[in-house]
Amino acid sequence: MSFKMAIIGMGGMAGWHVSNIREYIPDIAIVGGYDVREEANTKARDEWGIKVYMSPEEIYADSNIDIVLIATTNDAHKDYSIKCMQAGKHVICEKPVAMDAPELEEILAVAKKTGKLFSVHQNRRWDKDYLTVRKILADGLLNNLHSIESRVHGSRPLYGWRLFKQNGGGLLLDWGIHLLDQLIDLIPGKVISVQAHLHKVHGQEVDDSFTVLLRFENGVSGMVSISTTCYIPLPRWHVSCEDGTAVIDDWELGGKIVKQADPNEPDWTENLLYTAAGPTRIMLPRPKDTTIEVSLPEIVGTHWTDYYKNIVDTLNGKAELIVTGEQALRVMKVIDAVFESDRTGAAITTGI
Repeated sequence: MSFKMAIIGMGGMAGWHVSNIREYIPDIAIVGGYDVREEANTKARDEWGIKVYMSPEEIYADSNIDIVLIATTNDAHKDYSIKCMQAGKHVICEKPVAMDAPELEEILAVAKKTGKLFSVHQNRRWDKDYLTVRKILADGLLNNLHSIESRVHGSRPLYGWRLFKQNGGGLLLDWGIHLLDQLIDLIPGKVISVQAHLHKVHGQEVDDSFTVLLRFENGVSGMVSISTTCYIPLPRWHVSCEDGTAVIDDWELGGKIVKQADPNEPDWTENLLYTAAGPTRIMLPRPKDTTIEVSLPEIVGTHWTDYYKNIVDTLNGKAELIVTGEQALRVMKVIDAVFESDRTGAAITTGI
């Protein structure tokens, strides 16, 4: 069975959805959309060739529409999502799905009552750098993870509505929601504590740089660092395990794995290393014959639009939904704890 989709909010992200769905997802036809800005409506009509609705209510009333994509500013997600489901539409919402966890709980209550599919467009679960980390751990290329660092660093400022708190702007809600979703999806068990430092380097309303430290109930420490004020980026991923370390430098998948050549190797720590900072034994570099370097595993056959393939298969009863509202709620509760930790200057104990 195929489905017809309308879009509410036809900005830059909507354009990404239109081009990729048309190229890769033949079972979804984008037939119309609505935006408060006339220039966006004109582009949708002239360049995308879709019907422009004069109001969201026209979309709600159109019985031909099966799915609505919500791609507005973050503060409008809740109302549009709820009204679409109440009108009998399935909903895909851009992230962050809501301004806070209580808003999302309202949305999920309506999804349960109406029986409509509700999902959040967490497309970065299909990023190859993230899938590479998953494969390293799942395939036992490294074992006994104890700490993992996830970063996106750049030096270009926030822009547009993302500069304003009332619209749900800020780097935490823009990029942080993706990286936190990845970590929570990757590491089993609950998040038991959250500590965060948010910075407003170029303005006073929203964060444009932050560091968040998570502790999971299995003992793993996860760190997320995102900045628009970093001129020398650090690696995208740094994965520390008992028997080695993996580094992924960037989205182009530069990097490597360095691991013990023999986990039963004899103790070789008797020597001292004399450095400019004095002698050390603990930080003595390993002899070259005690480690091996391994290439990062290759990830093939995946694409961001696999998210939409799962939506189609779920609606046709052939699969289970991968990105669920309940998962999104866990992430939003962590986001709420991040804001609270920054406000209080203390770690927040959780059981999320």
